[in-house]
Amino acid sequence: MSGVEESDDMMYCASCGIGQVDDVKLKDCSACKSVRYCGIKCQKDHRPQHKRACKQRAAELRDEILFKQPESSHKGDCPICFLPLPIDHT
Repeated sequence: MSGVEESDDMMYCASCGIGQVDDVKLKDCSACKSVRYCGIKCQKDHRPQHKRACKQRAAELRDEILFKQPESSHKGDCPICFLPLPIDHT
């Protein structure tokens, strides 16, 4: 299995394909959060296939957090430095 199956409510280990059930608790990849593993062995075994996509997704997540607009920003503030922008009345 090459990734997480999300076609139904069941989640699967990205390496061995075992489904999450009561006695098997899957853990997210700590960097990209896009795949799950049943254990450290599966995570290490799957790492060569997952490494490139993981780095790319982790960078995207960092950018989303870094450039996220604050919820309560005033419309007249600069989105980067949050200083009030001059209002042009012309």
